[in-house]
Amino acid sequence: MRYDADNIAPDIRVTQIGEDALLFLFTPATVQRVAPSTQQRLWQLTYWLEPQRASLGLIEIVPGMGNLLIRASHKTLLSTIRDLVLTHWPQLPDQDVQGRCIEIPVTYGGAHGPDLDAVAAQCSISSERLIALHSTALYRVYCLGFQPGFAYLGGLDPALEIPRLDTPRLSVPAGSVAIGGSQTAVYPSNSPGGWHIIGHTETSLFDPTSVQASLLRPGDRVRFVVMEGAP
Repeated sequence: MRYDADNIAPDIRVTQIGEDALLFLFTPATVQRVAPSTQQRLWQLTYWLEPQRASLGLIEIVPGMGNLLIRASHKTLLSTIRDLVLTHWPQLPDQDVQGRCIEIPVTYGGAHGPDLDAVAAQCSISSERLIALHSTALYRVYCLGFQPGFAYLGGLDPALEIPRLDTPRLSVPAGSVAIGGSQTAVYPSNSPGGWHIIGHTETSLFDPTSVQASLLRPGDRVRFVVMEGAP
C-alpha cells in the first residue's frame, strides 16, 4: 500500500538543506515553545531511526527543539526518507521517552557562580531561594547544540527565567552551570557565552575519547545536586 505522506502529516514542514539533508519542522512557525508531547515524539522518532542508519543510508540524525535534521549518504535517498518520516510520525505512541536520570553535583555562587546574586535580585528572590529552585527541578535534555556536549535543558522554574546577557562573555569556563531564557545548561568546554553563570560542576560533559562522547543524550533527565560552597 502506498501512503500519501503529505495528507498523513500535513502540518509538518520539510526543507531540503544543501544536496543531501532534510530539515523536518514539527511545530508551527508562530509557536515560540515546543510542546513536551511533540518533543517526546521527536525523541521516539530519533530512537526509531538510529538502528536503521545503515539500511537507510543515514549519515547524521540530529534532533533539535521541535525539529529534526537528517543527512543521507546520497541525495537520491531524500525522497524515500521524507516519506518514511512523514508516514511514521502519526504512528508514534503517545508516551514518555524513558531516558536516563543523571545527577550533576554543583557548587553554587561565589567565584563558581559570579552571576548568582545578580540573577536572584533580578528575579526578586534570595540567592538561597534561587539555589533551591534550580536544584530541586527535574530537567529534560531537549537537544544538543552550540558546542559538543552542550545540552539544552528544559524544565527551569518560571521564577528563574531571565534574558541572556546583553554582552556575552568572551570566555566561560568549562563546567559552568548557567541560565539563559527559559533553559539551563552546563558549558562542556571553555567558550564564549551569553548565559548567566550561577555555579560550577567538575562533571565532564564531553569526552571525545569515549565511545559515548557526550554524557547527556536527548530525552535524558538531569538533576543538579548542591555541593558545599554554595551560599
